[in-house]
Amino acid sequence: MKVARLDGQGGVALVDVPTPTPGRGEVTVALAACGVCGTDLEKLRGNYRSAGVLGHEPVGRIAAVGDGVTGLVVGDRVFAHHHVPCYACEVCARGDLTFCPTYAQTNLDPGGFAETFRVPAEHVARGAVLRLADSVAWDTGALLEPAGCALTALRRIGLPPNASVFVLGLGPVGLLYARLARALGAVWVGGTEISPLRRAAAERGGIDVTVDPREPGAARTAVDRGTHGRGVDLAVVATGHPAVARDATTLVRRGGTVNLFGLPEAGSRLDADLQDLYLRGVRLVPSYATTERDLAEVHRLVVAGRLALADLVSHRVPIDRVDEAFRLAARPAEALKVVVTGPAI
Repeated sequence: MKVARLDGQGGVALVDVPTPTPGRGEVTVALAACGVCGTDLEKLRGNYRSAGVLGHEPVGRIAAVGDGVTGLVVGDRVFAHHHVPCYACEVCARGDLTFCPTYAQTNLDPGGFAETFRVPAEHVARGAVLRLADSVAWDTGALLEPAGCALTALRRIGLPPNASVFVLGLGPVGLLYARLARALGAVWVGGTEISPLRRAAAERGGIDVTVDPREPGAARTAVDRGTHGRGVDLAVVATGHPAVARDATTLVRRGGTVNLFGLPEAGSRLDADLQDLYLRGVRLVPSYATTERDLAEVHRLVVAGRLALADLVSHRVPIDRVDEAFRLAARPAEALKVVVTGPAI
């Protein structure tokens, strides 16, 4: 079978590997679709410390079921989460599941960009295989993981009632975050984005205002107008650029929160006025990845019609042209979300 891997030269290539078979407690899944995430692109660029496996937003059909598995049968339409916490350590006991020391050490084999992948027993046992409702299309299923990341972030922050939110970076995951904040009751949502295509997608999804961050003072003006000069309750850094994180700290109200959501490049530093943050009581809250609970809740919101995702997919590329999918995903002027499709589509 075919699987996409880093080629060692800053690109991605298909290689042939044996089709996996499930062991006890495991399942294998025939790929239908898997989104190209910003972290996949960072792995190609060498900017991600845990680089290696590509593809973590996959949906497909159960291809085979190992001994001892219950509740899943061949042919089921599923989403498979790539990481699971241990649920036994002190970090998990305190509720910080995605920061569990073993969380990022778990993964799908050989990754989400494979014609068939194996879901390890610990994933199956811990609820990481989510059966999709019939009404949830493959495209939508491939967006559950990034939407789940946004929900995990909002839970960690504690979105206040009638919140104002400003998302800096309306790429695919920023767009999801903005829509989810609106679905959860935010009364004003704005954002910045260079790409006109992505700004249009934000406005189509009900975001109040979007601005081009290259326009001097545009973000400040938008926030002041939207909050009567108070500043937003939550500013979301949905990009890895350190300068954007610094800008976010200036846009929140007294006692507001900055969510460090986008992946920063390794070694990045935050150049901010710490005394200003201290005197205004600004919280800096990082968030990373998502949980089975939040994936299930995002799925429920989609099924209930409260969160629209499918229209954010702009390109579908078959796995035998995966290199093209990665090139498209790196072009914000041309693409929203790019999905790689597999044999189960």
